[in-house]
Amino acid sequence: MGKLEGHVAIITGASGGIGGGCAYRLAQEGAHIVIVDLLDAAEMAAQITQDFSNSKVRTHQIDIRNNNEIQAVVDQTIEEFGKIDILINNAGTAGRLDIEEMTEEIWERDLNTNLKAAFFFIQKVVYPHMLSTGYGRIVNISSISGMNGGQVSGFNEDSWKGRSGPAYAASKGGVIALTKWVAKELGSKGITCNSVAPGAVESRITAGIHYNLDSQVIKRMGQPADIAEAVCYFSTPESSYTTGQTLRVDGGAVFA
Repeated sequence: MGKLEGHVAIITGASGGIGGGCAYRLAQEGAHIVIVDLLDAAEMAAQITQDFSNSKVRTHQIDIRNNNEIQAVVDQTIEEFGKIDILINNAGTAGRLDIEEMTEEIWERDLNTNLKAAFFFIQKVVYPHMLSTGYGRIVNISSISGMNGGQVSGFNEDSWKGRSGPAYAASKGGVIALTKWVAKELGSKGITCNSVAPGAVESRITAGIHYNLDSQVIKRMGQPADIAEAVCYFSTPESSYTTGQTLRVDGGAVFA
């Protein structure tokens, strides 16, 4: 039996990339997976079902900036499974415009997708459902951009212009602060809340972007599986004495 046998996990942005890696890893430990994404997640769901037949997989193609659509996902999950043990807020967008070029549309998109949606999922999953069972694991995917103001990167190696923009950095910094607040609120209730802060990881959101890997201690791009291992720990019962933490999984970029 896996460490998460019979547990139910909602994972946002899990049609691929980091979220997909997290969905696959938790299914490997026996969890039932609810994938929430703006994109079609049928391929990821089929892969999990093929490899882990005991893991039920459900997909919901919604816009997580819509509060009513979030509520519908939560309601349907409770109706089918009767509980939600794990919430992984992973879905995100990353504008790369600087202050001068930033538009209100991109600013609101990144803040609403990366931070507001995470709050609403926590509100609608935790307070009515996790609190009623006295157990829960919340893992928020932040970023080292929320800690250092944006990792040096660019669209080509001759010009590093393209560092993740101020809306992305602000939203991910907000995710880290939200993680700490929720951890303090719920720690005595059997619910933990932690964050994983990736560095440069190969995914849709980083496609076509070059990173200065020479500045890292571990000189390679991260893989979704690297992040998924950290998320898996925070999702298990073994992490019951760890809350309010942000774990950097960045190849040592913060220390370089």
